[in-house]
Amino acid sequence: MTRKILFLLSAIMMFTAYAENYPYRSDALWLAQPDHADWLYKVGESPEFDIRLYRYGIPQDGVEVAWEAGDDLMPADDSGKLTLKDGAAKLRLKPMKKPGFRDLRLTAKIDGQTFRHHVKVGFSPEKIEPYTKKPADFDEFWQKGLDELAKTPLKYTITPAPEYSTDKIDAYLLKLIINRQNQAVYGYLTMPKGAKPGSCPIVMCPPGAGIKTIKDPLLHKYYAESGCLRFEIEIHGLNPEMTAEQFAEISKAFSGKENGYLSNGLDNRDNYYMRRVYLACVRAIDFLTTLPEWDGKNIGVQGGSQGGALAIVTAALDPRVTAVAANHPALSDMAAFKAKRADGYPHFSRLPGSDTSEKLETMAYYDVVNFARNLKCPVFMTWGYNDNTCAPTTSYAVYNVITSPKEALLTPVNEHWTSDTTERAIHRWLLSQFK
Repeated sequence: MTRKILFLLSAIMMFTAYAENYPYRSDALWLAQPDHADWLYKVGESPEFDIRLYRYGIPQDGVEVAWEAGDDLMPADDSGKLTLKDGAAKLRLKPMKKPGFRDLRLTAKIDGQTFRHHVKVGFSPEKIEPYTKKPADFDEFWQKGLDELAKTPLKYTITPAPEYSTDKIDAYLLKLIINRQNQAVYGYLTMPKGAKPGSCPIVMCPPGAGIKTIKDPLLHKYYAESGCLRFEIEIHGLNPEMTAEQFAEISKAFSGKENGYLSNGLDNRDNYYMRRVYLACVRAIDFLTTLPEWDGKNIGVQGGSQGGALAIVTAALDPRVTAVAANHPALSDMAAFKAKRADGYPHFSRLPGSDTSEKLETMAYYDVVNFARNLKCPVFMTWGYNDNTCAPTTSYAVYNVITSPKEALLTPVNEHWTSDTTERAIHRWLLSQFK
């Protein structure tokens, strides 16, 4: 595989990158640098950290730092205290005995204020194996859904969206019917102005988690400006033109922890909410391939978090997809809490009542790990190690089972975010796959 590591080697780059991992306008800056530049170790090695704490840019001499360490997303099993000298201290952690990640968590109190930081390092993560197993009838289950979808007439309404059109882009708002119950999803389609028939590759972009509409259809306008048909969708049938008051009412109705959509119907694989979502992504490809501007061969899917999960799912379900790019995919190795290991977002381990045979069975049919096993097209994945939403253990669990051509962009310092530079790298990679 091709592996690209982003190293933060200069002080300026280090400070800039870390800034996104801190509370906005914090007075304190932590630096916790492992003694391996790539933050990776072999099982049995002991990592040493160079720990530094600055306040107002001044090294904090004599400050006591409480530390604890635990496996990725797991409770601490080791702890202690150290005192900073000239704002710095060294700390060596015990080795990890199996592939995975260890999380070093730091806390300091200065003038009554508490400042926290954490850093994760990996131990032979290329050997991480998912807990999730593929059901014997996994492929048959999803083929049945695809067959039902194929029998559903393609219906949609498309409306020009001049408020998002530019001198280079034409934008449209689409309402796409996704099943025989006339449920729908909405999306914004952007394309090069004056695009000629047969000239444009497709990029379909599903959303991150949450009850939300599409806030800024032009955030990634460079896709259309570079010649792509980009279709950015939501998954709940929420018209982005509704008022803020209407949206707030709907959001409150089904976004609570006890009735959130990601746990809705989890007792039964046929009734789980995400079934309609996974098939809706394929229906989006059905629509896009009817556009005369499509070049007839290139179809990419791209997204992050829940969107990364849906991108992989779509590529696995639809053989028309020719390339997939996913950052820190959610819905990955969701039942790993059974092995006392980091589980994928939405972290059913934290939702009482999720540990039943029925729910665990359903999780397996919707787990990204099992879709990743079926991928045939080239894959680009990127993730960070400090992510506590979609933990690196789960990203590796997905990446390690992929057998199609794959590349990884590892950004250790990242929590649950990607930089604009990384987003542009994803764009360039997809363009490189379009023939």
